[in-house]
Amino acid sequence: MVRKSIEERLSQLEAQKKTLQARLGKQERAEETRRKILLGTLIMEHLDRGEDEFAKGLLGWLRRALPEFLNRDSDRKLFTTVLDPRIAPSLESQETRLP
Repeated sequence: MVRKSIEERLSQLEAQKKTLQARLGKQERAEETRRKILLGTLIMEHLDRGEDEFAKGLLGWLRRALPEFLNRDSDRKLFTTVLDPRIAPSLESQETRLP
């Protein structure tokens, strides 16, 4: 059996390291996406219920913050139910200020 040189072994280990780093990066991106989805789901559920003061304050804050945050028209269209005060007028008059 031919034994690999130290250089060959180092090269092989570097390739394995790159593969593992790529896998770790993919896992971290997937976890970040999952956190965003869960947080968004929680927020949307509060808005859908719209019964408590927190939901009313959240709606007001989103209506102030989202227009600055969303740069693309296609993104703004995704949030028309939140941004358009005619869609949830009962909450509009009862908005509470959040920081």
